[in-house]
Amino acid sequence: MSKIYVYILTNKKDGTLYISLTNEPERRIIEHKNKVVKGFTAKYNLDKLVYFEEHETYNEAFERERRLKRWRRKWKIELIEKMNPNWNDLSEDWC
Repeated sequence: MSKIYVYILTNKKDGTLYISLTNEPERRIIEHKNKVVKGFTAKYNLDKLVYFEEHETYNEAFERERRLKRWRRKWKIELIEKMNPNWNDLSEDWC
């Protein structure tokens, strides 16, 4: 069984945040970058991967995604900056 990833996208440091999950992170982030789906991420140009974490099961990842979405913005920023203090695009080399 493949891993499931919970990830956070943004458009810039301290910008709009988007949280989701996927089992194919490279494909999904490339879709965001190319605005394949005309939705929230395309509208706000959210294509910089600033945080991700790996989970063993879909249910575990789904619960974590839901929990993160309920977090205060300050906590989300602290989580991002713990892994990625400069808010670098972690997917920069994928395309």
